[in-house]
Amino acid sequence: MTGFARRLAGKLLAGLVMVWVVVTFTFFLVHALPGKPGDVQYEQYIMQGLTPDQAQAKVASIYGFTSHDSLFAQYAGYLGKLVRGDLGESISYSGVPVSHLIWSALPWTVIPVLSGLLVSFLIGVVAGVVAAVKRSSRWGGLLSVSGSLVAGVPSFVLALLLLLVFHTEWNLLPDAGTSDITTEPGWNPDYIGSVVQHAVLPVCSYALLSYGGWLLAMKSSVVTVLGDDFILASELRGIAPVTRARYIGRNAILPLFTVLALSFGIMFAGSFFIEDTFDYPGLGNLLLKSIGTRDYPVMAGAFLLITVAIIAANILADLCYTLIDPRVRR
Repeated sequence: MTGFARRLAGKLLAGLVMVWVVVTFTFFLVHALPGKPGDVQYEQYIMQGLTPDQAQAKVASIYGFTSHDSLFAQYAGYLGKLVRGDLGESISYSGVPVSHLIWSALPWTVIPVLSGLLVSFLIGVVAGVVAAVKRSSRWGGLLSVSGSLVAGVPSFVLALLLLLVFHTEWNLLPDAGTSDITTEPGWNPDYIGSVVQHAVLPVCSYALLSYGGWLLAMKSSVVTVLGDDFILASELRGIAPVTRARYIGRNAILPLFTVLALSFGIMFAGSFFIEDTFDYPGLGNLLLKSIGTRDYPVMAGAFLLITVAIIAANILADLCYTLIDPRVRR
């Protein structure tokens, strides 16, 4: 087995252990909640006229266990359903599988987050290079100040400001939802155009949220690389400025690739602020609604998916850095 394969196997094993830890914590957290949601649901089914056996079966289909079982049996049943990919049924949406709700909401989170992250990465990296090279000029100072200001603003404040300017004041973009109610969903130009138009403000919010971090990180990295000996040597050898810029960019951007993968997991987990502002039906909005309605199976499923996304982003970041920078392999 090669060194890369061993490293990949180790990372995957560590990731599975972390997922198990979070799943276990979530189970005992739900079990320790006041009123024991399984008991509450059981009593509701009894009041609706179900027999005790039918009520227990319904509770088991939702949570993967019943409160009449021992704690170990409940835990084993919960893990068994997760291993089979069964996240239970939603309480708020009676009879609807949690996996269906999560997979329906997932694209509305992944696509805007990924789009905003890539846009902010590209703009922030270019702006960071300019701010570092021209750090003594007015443009360099303005770029650095803009990055510092944006980096310190909370996500919901950025979203509200964009909403105020582009919808309330100028009425250029819609304020909520994924498309106009008058358009028919499908692969047609009207619906696609409406989806893109409604996604502009959420994507811009994600982009602005991370723009300042990319700019400041790239500026710091470029300034560090500019002081390396090989840059001075390239200048003394008369290497063309374009070639030197390529050397600087390739070395300065390496640390940012790791942060790029990690940022996807972090923004994925923090998407509920922006989705709640724009009433976007993503995973964050689903999680907020499930908290409000005490829909514990949906909460557990959403937390599990967010955990998997963050762990996967960490593994991807480590592996990408290993592939990009040969020095790490030694």
